[in-house]
Amino acid sequence: MKRENGRVKDIHVAYIGGGSRGWAWGFMMDLADDDEMEGSVSLYDIDKAAAENNRIIGEKISAHRDAKSRWRYSVADSLEEALTGADVVVISILPGTFKEMRSDVHLPETAGIYQPVGDTIGAGGFVRAMRTVPMFVEIALAIRNYAPEAWVINYTNPMSVCVAALYEAFPKIRAFGCCHEVFGTQKLLAAMIEDSLGIKNISRQEIRVNVTGINHFTWFDSASYQDMDLFPVYRDFAEKYAETGFEGGGDTNWINNNFHCLHRVKFDLFRRFGLIAAAGDRHLAEFVPGWYLKSPETVSNWKFRLTTVDWRERDLAERLARSKALVSGEEEVEITPSGEEGHLLIKALMGLGDLISNVNLPNMGQISNLPLGAVVETNALFQRSEIRPIQAGTLPGNVAALVSRHVLNQRNTLEAALTCDLNLALTTFLNDPMCANLTPLSGEALLRQMLKNTQEYLPSGWLL
Repeated sequence: MKRENGRVKDIHVAYIGGGSRGWAWGFMMDLADDDEMEGSVSLYDIDKAAAENNRIIGEKISAHRDAKSRWRYSVADSLEEALTGADVVVISILPGTFKEMRSDVHLPETAGIYQPVGDTIGAGGFVRAMRTVPMFVEIALAIRNYAPEAWVINYTNPMSVCVAALYEAFPKIRAFGCCHEVFGTQKLLAAMIEDSLGIKNISRQEIRVNVTGINHFTWFDSASYQDMDLFPVYRDFAEKYAETGFEGGGDTNWINNNFHCLHRVKFDLFRRFGLIAAAGDRHLAEFVPGWYLKSPETVSNWKFRLTTVDWRERDLAERLARSKALVSGEEEVEITPSGEEGHLLIKALMGLGDLISNVNLPNMGQISNLPLGAVVETNALFQRSEIRPIQAGTLPGNVAALVSRHVLNQRNTLEAALTCDLNLALTTFLNDPMCANLTPLSGEALLRQMLKNTQEYLPSGWLL
């Protein structure tokens, strides 16, 4: 890579899932909005037409009058072509289609299992992992063959299992997983400070937190603003809004927006465990479903939503229409930063300033009482050519007991996907708290049907 006047030039990014109608656009805008890097982005997607549309959109973003840097976009015909020469690899794929997702999310409802998301744990997250792991093994081996020194950023769920699969297939891979759920909780804390103390215009970056746990079941055991400990403030805040919920922090329209909530689950978890749960309520509820997911009415009472596949299909149709409008010029491209940190992490790894951010990495002791090697989410220091996980300490015993069960389930989920072991798959499936009311017989019937519904994406080793 070339360096000139404090800028890094000729960075090559391979974007796997380059037909994305959302994540990719945000990433392109973030690149164009930064004046310290430039280079090329190779878009690879099994939907080549979608990647081609994104190439056109990317070029328009790069050529925009407000762009601070210029990036070149191309469409690759193969993983080999995309990865060769890559300094950075971004993985943002949809494993399967909405047909498979409909089975993941809605077939378990026939057994009384309600999933607000269905892509991380539970019945839906498990079966999604079964078809996703083989894809990630293929990607990891391609990275080993064509870009072994590249930094690899994963955005795909189930995050923990996906990152673990990359390391299982290629132990020397330099991969980490990024998730914005922590950012949302920092925004909530900033809104809390305004509501409780009258201090306005605080950015989430000003909220310092210690992050611990696993993806989508993440916790803060310390939080501060300047020299102020935020835990006493949050304690009063959680009590004040425990029943009504809080209509702030970006989540005011929870009834009409399937991704938003009023944080009642967070407040309840704080009152029980004394730590700040640091993910959206939709995700948090799936880890302790007996409290929050008994029925759709229970979900409504806790003031979050079950995100249906019908809603996702309507949302995709809107994004497809927007993609068409952006490509044709009917809608003008505007450069609006996404709020994600992927490009900032790349900058730090390229030597353009250190950065601390929350990431998913194998546990090397950063959480002392979770198994070594398990993928955990903590803060890490990003600096030139290096990621240093920050010691998060020990999870309190009552929280560790909740988290550990899912850590072990995720390990067994990965092994079942790699070995096509139906018995291990079934026992792991039944051991998830969302499947607690299933009998072995009803659980096996549900799992077999769900696997058959996604069989097109499964290795031939599965005997169904």
